[in-house]
Amino acid sequence: MAAVGCALLMHPKQLSIQHFTYQLPDEQIARYPLPQRDASRLLVYRDGEITEDIYRNIATHLPEHSLMIFNNTRVVEARLLFKKETGAIVEVFCLEPGTQYADITTALLQQEKVTWKCLIGGASKWKPGQTLQKSIVVDNNETIIVQAKYLAKEAESFLVELSWTPAHFSFADILHYAGVMPLPPYIKRTAEIADAERYQTIYAHTAGSVAAPTAGLHFTDAVFQQLHKKGIADKYVTLHVGAGTFRPVKSELMEHHHMHAEFIDVTASCIQHILQHLDKHITVTGTTSMRTVESLYWMGVKLLLNPGDAAPDLTIHQWDPYELNANDISASMALEALSQYLQRNGLQRLIASTSLLIAPGYQVKIPHALVTNFHQPQSTLLLLVAAFIGDDWRTIYNYALQNDFRFLSYGDGCLLFRSKM
Repeated sequence: MAAVGCALLMHPKQLSIQHFTYQLPDEQIARYPLPQRDASRLLVYRDGEITEDIYRNIATHLPEHSLMIFNNTRVVEARLLFKKETGAIVEVFCLEPGTQYADITTALLQQEKVTWKCLIGGASKWKPGQTLQKSIVVDNNETIIVQAKYLAKEAESFLVELSWTPAHFSFADILHYAGVMPLPPYIKRTAEIADAERYQTIYAHTAGSVAAPTAGLHFTDAVFQQLHKKGIADKYVTLHVGAGTFRPVKSELMEHHHMHAEFIDVTASCIQHILQHLDKHITVTGTTSMRTVESLYWMGVKLLLNPGDAAPDLTIHQWDPYELNANDISASMALEALSQYLQRNGLQRLIASTSLLIAPGYQVKIPHALVTNFHQPQSTLLLLVAAFIGDDWRTIYNYALQNDFRFLSYGDGCLLFRSKM
């Protein structure tokens, strides 16, 4: 059954990640996508029953005149490879902008230079203060010189200054021309030309992610046509996926696991559409879409709990849902408060950050169904699935393993319906 009120269950801080594991055979990890996106298999879970289909037919499983929410973030070519004079390769994996930038979009539009938090492959070969350089020739035969300067070591990353000439290019341009698509480490191969297209959703729009919202990789124009024939609306939110999505939980208890903040961007119009469908049916495509819409709820809660705050902090922290007193605040109340806040301040969109951890003990507020891929053992994504449908996640994953479903980013997926409360 679905998770019940968090006040009645163990605080997720006390969850042991060892209870959220399974044996994933290497041969069931998809190294490549299928030739046709919508030919991937679809496991459908509803009212405790499992059936099978393919993504091409997903519209047949969803109610007419319902709402589907997608994450339209676009993956950036975040891996920069530099060769030292010795021939050694240093990989600079751009995680997120420095704290001086308002958001990822602002940082990507910087010209001449930018400061970025990075992971470094071959860090022992690169000393503080040392500058690496590479040159690339772009479409018009113009040569760009890119330099990377090691600034400082942080707790879980390195601070790097990236600069380039000619200075008129944006950092987004630099990543596009000089970077490599950041395939997840479990795919265990180098990125190929085809990945530039297949590791993006067809509706990818706003650049900023270092990982794809993979549940959306299965959707095609033909699938959207079938959805529209049933009067199913599609609306878009943006959550820029960070490298933390790859990071397994290493601490024994969840209270010692740190969720990295990710930027979200949602229009006022989208919030209104969610409000209008709360009593109908809402399907979220991907764990990132779910974390975004649930974060909207908690932002509304913060506004209602602090009605006189002229400059409210709408940042959602990891444990906020389990520690804020929201027992009497419905989803419609919270989203209406958020909508009114945007109207009062003349804002057409909401840009904020969230570290929301959805784990068993969390009471889902907004979506009725979730489209998602099969996730790694001992991951926060698996915790989210367990929060959404309860202990039946084990039954679903065992079925998928026994019936040769393909796992992880390029694999198959599932449509999960939340149990009725």
